[in-house]
Amino acid sequence: MTSSIKNQKGILEKLSIEKLNDMQLEARSAIHSNADVVLLSPTGTGKTLAYLLPIVSELDRECTEVQVLIVVPSRELAIQIEQVTREMGTGFKANAVYGGRASSKDKAELKHRPAILIGTPGRIADHLRNDTFPTHKISRLVLDEFDKSLEVGFEVEMKEIVEALPSVKKRLLTSATFEVQVPAFVGLENPKIVDYLKGEPTQLTVKTIVSPTKNKLETLVKLISHIGNHQGIIFCNFKDTIQEVSDYLSENNISHGCFFGGMEQKDRERALIKFRNGTHTIIIATDLASRGLDIPEIKFIIHYQLPNRSHEFIHRNGRTARMFSDGTAYVIKYEKENLPYFIENSTIEKLKNAPVPPASKWTTLFISGGRQDKISKSDIAGLFFKQGLLGKEELGTIEIKLDCAFVSVDVSKAGNLIQTLDNTKLKNKKVRITEI
Repeated sequence: MTSSIKNQKGILEKLSIEKLNDMQLEARSAIHSNADVVLLSPTGTGKTLAYLLPIVSELDRECTEVQVLIVVPSRELAIQIEQVTREMGTGFKANAVYGGRASSKDKAELKHRPAILIGTPGRIADHLRNDTFPTHKISRLVLDEFDKSLEVGFEVEMKEIVEALPSVKKRLLTSATFEVQVPAFVGLENPKIVDYLKGEPTQLTVKTIVSPTKNKLETLVKLISHIGNHQGIIFCNFKDTIQEVSDYLSENNISHGCFFGGMEQKDRERALIKFRNGTHTIIIATDLASRGLDIPEIKFIIHYQLPNRSHEFIHRNGRTARMFSDGTAYVIKYEKENLPYFIENSTIEKLKNAPVPPASKWTTLFISGGRQDKISKSDIAGLFFKQGLLGKEELGTIEIKLDCAFVSVDVSKAGNLIQTLDNTKLKNKKVRITEI
């Protein structure tokens, strides 16, 4: 067994993955054998690991500068890739840089150069203008979700980034759709295309719900009640619509979270945490949530407002029916409204009368200590079991960040847990525990 295969086996064990899927195996071979690769595969099939494994295996352990630059269209995707890279436990430092946090924090982290730098176009371009780090050792460039990164709004910054990288030997572009032309400035030359978008079996069902009125709010609540207590995303086109829908769901006692570009980064992260751990089973979002996010397998998505373009429809639907499990995309349309051409094979579903789904049994607690304090999931579980006297079925998902942690607990136990555990010591650090 070669060293690289042994290393890969160790990485998969750390990630609790038994083996690579066919797409990941083909991508690995293509990346090792070709200078330029375009990887096309549906959302949720593991594209991040597909390119990280071969790229990491080719890095120089003696090099003390940035060797890989991964450009992504959103902060959440940058954070997610950084987390996956760290969980792989390769020994290579990885950092994510993105708008919404202080540039000084980036600069402090980048003084000790990461081998792998992940970031959004605007923030990376800003660092390049300011010569925050040298680029002469960057030999690999990844454009993750390139169809979004190469849209008109990012084009100037993307061109600036590419032109600032004189030593790139490998280029990798990934996406769940292939509906944009790759600009010449990217520098692709006879790329190897690994395409898993065509001919793949899908368990996605598209259903149309007819609203008798232009205002679809009442129909939306009836649809949520019809679906029952399952996790799903309601997609809207505008943040103002999200606020309108959120207010109406609150009036009808339907617990939910919100996710859109105008939110503070902290609030966006917490919305996803509460969605992942089951505190909220529904999240209302713009297309920002249609790609690249680390969220659980969900049973349905609802197009409250119809998307404007076909690839937006594809990306939204890609949040459900992932990795060949089943899922449903519901399209709510006013009875006098015509569906766009790209919504095909949609059957009309009549809604049954049903009660509003019950509130989640979970709530989320914040802990003011994280990885940098050497706190682990087992440390937190021990505290909640021993001092908090929780039963195993009353403790849910634990997520640990660099400087904090989040824990889902039985909602009926939250008040007593805060009273008992707030200001107690966890790994020699006195921590605050609050409900969010």
